[in-house]
Amino acid sequence: MNGAPGSLVEVEGLMRIVTGVVEMQRVCRELRVGGVVGFVPTMGALHEGHLSLVRRARAECDVVVASIFVNPLQFGVGEDLARYPRTFAADCAALEEEGVAVLFAPEAGEMYPEGAVTTVTVAGIGDRLDGASRPGHFAGVATVVAKLLHVVGPGRAYFGQKDAAQLAVLRRMVRDLNFDVELVACAIVRDADGLALSSRNQYLNESERVQALVLRRSLMAMEGMIARGERESAALVREGMRVLGAEAGVRVDYLAVVDAESLLPVMAAETGTLVAVAAWVGGTRLIDNFVVG
Repeated sequence: MNGAPGSLVEVEGLMRIVTGVVEMQRVCRELRVGGVVGFVPTMGALHEGHLSLVRRARAECDVVVASIFVNPLQFGVGEDLARYPRTFAADCAALEEEGVAVLFAPEAGEMYPEGAVTTVTVAGIGDRLDGASRPGHFAGVATVVAKLLHVVGPGRAYFGQKDAAQLAVLRRMVRDLNFDVELVACAIVRDADGLALSSRNQYLNESERVQALVLRRSLMAMEGMIARGERESAALVREGMRVLGAEAGVRVDYLAVVDAESLLPVMAAETGTLVAVAAWVGGTRLIDNFVVG
């Protein structure tokens, strides 16, 4: 990426890259005059899942803005901030090809200038599921998304359903803080073998990749039970854990049947209930889920 912080850079005359907050606010004010801005926030290392969000935004909005920012606030001690994949040039090419008008790509010091102390905490819900096993994670997510929404001012912002707990946290934040934006959840995109796409999948070696498929198998087993009429959460979780337990080398973080908005456990799975799993495959933590329909 060329240009000093705060500068505006042209990429082959098509997609503009903005690195500074003040400049991005100015650009987005101009974009909003022309219609609805759709926003796709990412941490880069883009895959087909991210690009599906861009296509959805293009179909529903007048102009699409994306961001790439590896947010240090959502990584805990010992997590993979330093080795998180960074593929900026390839990401820019992919976003430009998909018709993104402006990319916001700030440095950490631009988003969190020296002396910044304000964070956003979504109490209760932010401590459930991933928030329980990754303390402070959702405070980091809520803080950066709040800042990005403030900078871009989109009419709609697009997120993947794979991060279902994140969606629940952000929906509560948007509602509680009266953000004038619609959060749009987009379907999980999977590889041909069924593994949910994730930037972290590239951490998996060949054998771990095969092991990781057990997350999807456990959810499919639970979906099958629901289709046959079983609704008791405890029975569903027992079956899911049985499937997960059959795969050596996979360590379960959680397998839960919860209300999709509050992330609190429910006694029975009903339409709209979230069934979510997180597990470690080797040294990589993966998540997956489905919503009962």
